[in-house]
Amino acid sequence: MNTIVTMLAAGAFVKFVLPAIIVSLAAAALAFFLSFLGTKMAVERDPRIDEVRGHLSGANCGGCGYAGCDAFAEALVKGEANLSKCNATSRQGKANIAKILNLAVDNSKRTVAVVRCNGGNLCKNKYEYQGYGDCVSAEILAGGSKACEYGCMGLGSCSDACRYNAISVSKDNAVAKVDYGVCTSCGACISTCPKHIIGRIPVDAVVYVACSSLCRGKEVMTACEKGCIGCGKCERNCPSQAIKLINNLAVIDYDKCVKCGNCAEVCPRKCILPFPDERPLIPPYKPGERSAE
Repeated sequence: MNTIVTMLAAGAFVKFVLPAIIVSLAAAALAFFLSFLGTKMAVERDPRIDEVRGHLSGANCGGCGYAGCDAFAEALVKGEANLSKCNATSRQGKANIAKILNLAVDNSKRTVAVVRCNGGNLCKNKYEYQGYGDCVSAEILAGGSKACEYGCMGLGSCSDACRYNAISVSKDNAVAKVDYGVCTSCGACISTCPKHIIGRIPVDAVVYVACSSLCRGKEVMTACEKGCIGCGKCERNCPSQAIKLINNLAVIDYDKCVKCGNCAEVCPRKCILPFPDERPLIPPYKPGERSAE
């Protein structure tokens, strides 16, 4: 009887216990091997990445072209990115990063975004848009409702893209307007605008051209009351030759500008505006709201 019990126990051991032991030993060996392999092949994280990340703005706005501040910090340490691409980081933050990475200090002028359009309600409409309420969607339908192909549609795609709430729509003329005191010049609005009419100017500028049209004067006058007609008065009256007509549009070279303001005074269309201006803000206009105002 004892012999039978012993044989049954031995059979159970071979059938159930031994395989479990073998599998456990194999798993332990594999785990040890993977741990050893991971230690040998591990890529050490450069400690400077976290240091650099700590001095960035933390906005994760994507204006630098990277997915966020973490990715940008890593690219800076690897030498794959330029610190000047981040406009949201303070001058002191950039100086600290430059010291960590042994880079030349970025002494470029601080900039802010401006909307290069002043048409809005003074620009004719091709049709009444009643679709989804943002500029990106409206642009799909025949390039938007504005008669000027470069005109701001005032539907707030730029406002939706701004993490700082630094851009909204002017109450006066339904054109996007930047709050210069809040703007970090991150570039989110610039990359979002389907008309590509938002750009940057130095924060110490005194004027900017609030038009982006490259059309000839007669065509501009037909579509908009405020558009640049390329008359050249601003160019002829600039004492430092800082403003030129390029493709029918006045363009300011801020490195040459002496801030006299002559160009704004002589502009017959008043599309060269003082900077900063003080137009009141409202939330982005949405279709159907105009009749309720």
